Amino acid sequence: MAPKYKAAPMVLGINTDAYQPVERTEKITRSCLEVLLDLRHPISLITKSALILRDLDLLVPMAAMKLVSVTLSVTTLDRDIARVMEPRAATPQRRIDTIRAVNAAGVPVGVLAAPLVPGLTCHELENILKAAAEAGAGRAGYTLVRLPYEIKILFEEWLREHFPDRAQKVLNHIREIRGGKLNDSAFGQRMSGTGVHAALIAKRFDVAVRKYGLDQWTFEKDFSLFRGGDRQLSLF
Repeated sequence: MAPKYKAAPMVLGINTDAYQPVERTEKITRSCLEVLLDLRHPISLITKSALILRDLDLLVPMAAMKLVSVTLSVTTLDRDIARVMEPRAATPQRRIDTIRAVNAAGVPVGVLAAPLVPGLTCHELENILKAAAEAGAGRAGYTLVRLPYEIKILFEEWLREHFPDRAQKVLNHIREIRGGKLNDSAFGQRMSGTGVHAALIAKRFDVAVRKYGLDQWTFEKDFSLFRGGDRQLSLF
């Protein structure tokens, strides 16, 4: 509502999922969407939750005004891996079904193959993109697994517990794309990695995107409709 504020690109779901389990009762994301719709402020949403379907009554009118786009992250299509990797999240098939439902409602939707884990899930990249495209996704992205701070310790423990037969292979692959370390926070390469293996994944992604038509939509938004600062009330 600040008079000098100008509508600018905004994303819900970058640091943590926009639809946490508690969202079912607290409706924090929904409240944000209500404000954004009222002010005609564009927004992008990233989630792995089917709970986003609850808010289609808000997303549909926003989409009609070119105010919103949705991206579903899909880590794996393997239900067994998903069960131990993301036990509280929607199943892989449920996420694909959510892409289909969002698209059917007329809301621009894409897929984010993320995080890809070299040696564990990266071989699924093409299948994830194919399934999402068939469900109606219009564009795609991907990121490689990141292991900052203590997460690298937790990840290795988790990996050796659930996948002892390939744990060392996975860790070696991660080090290969992270300059010999388990994590590289350098801007510009922390999401895509470096080296031969990372370059191969990037090439596979580009080929699959073109093959499945996931480079057709721009998801452009209309910032001219914003009506925030001009409604600021005076004190008296």
